[in-house]
Amino acid sequence: MAGESVDPRRLLARHGLQAKKSWGQNFLHDRAALARIVAAVGASADDVVIEIGAGLGTLTAALAHAAPAPRRILAIERDPDMQRVLAAELAADAHVEVVAADALAFDYAAASRAAGRPLLAVGNLPYQISSALVLALVEAGARGALARAVVMVQREMAQRIVAAPGSRTYGRLTIAVAQHAEARILFHVRPGSFHPAPAVVSSVIGLTARPAPLAPVRDPALCEAVVKQAFATRRKMLRGALAARFGDDAVSAAFAATGIAGTNRAEQLSVADFARLADALANGGGAR
Repeated sequence: MAGESVDPRRLLARHGLQAKKSWGQNFLHDRAALARIVAAVGASADDVVIEIGAGLGTLTAALAHAAPAPRRILAIERDPDMQRVLAAELAADAHVEVVAADALAFDYAAASRAAGRPLLAVGNLPYQISSALVLALVEAGARGALARAVVMVQREMAQRIVAAPGSRTYGRLTIAVAQHAEARILFHVRPGSFHPAPAVVSSVIGLTARPAPLAPVRDPALCEAVVKQAFATRRKMLRGALAARFGDDAVSAAFAATGIAGTNRAEQLSVADFARLADALANGGGAR
């Protein structure tokens, strides 16, 4: 595969297959974009790379033939048809292991222990489950199993992930990612770079695990509940939105303790603001 042009149609035809729309399969064939992704991963010869949704193996091959190539590439793929393609096309690459698994259920911690170091992750994420996969990678990073990830998502999702407080795209996903990872948009990829071409522009984002949470919080589950409740009715002022879940007295006490105005709306609060609110609610026993 390394010496031939990146042509998903030819590869699919060779194996008697077609892209499955129901699986969200859009195969990247743009060599320049592939090279930029490999460079962004920045794997050393000692690294173990997890590729999510390896598909036809074009990115896998690009990683395997990089200089330096990573010590090992675990190519995760749940589609049995794609597993057969990967096994056939990458048979000569001894340091590539095809893993028949669902990336949402993959044990990143176990793979990291086996590697003896935090992993790197890369992948063109299926749009239908991209937010869940991003959160799984962020959680793996928070647990020390993942150093960084370079993944492709829909441009609108990328903008949500890196949104600033006060913007209309700022929300639960922004906060969940920012708490444990530094995120930035690296570059965009046009629809014509894929087969079949998606109806949207894609973005490659970098996620680097933070050594500690952006805003330390006493009860992470409570903080998550506060954020969820705040954005469930994001047009409401925070006092009313949170009182519906945590009670008027507890919420009033939390606003008084933190100095945060209850007239704010959810998108106006930073990650640190939400952490302070959650800690104040924990102090007052406001969750019920």
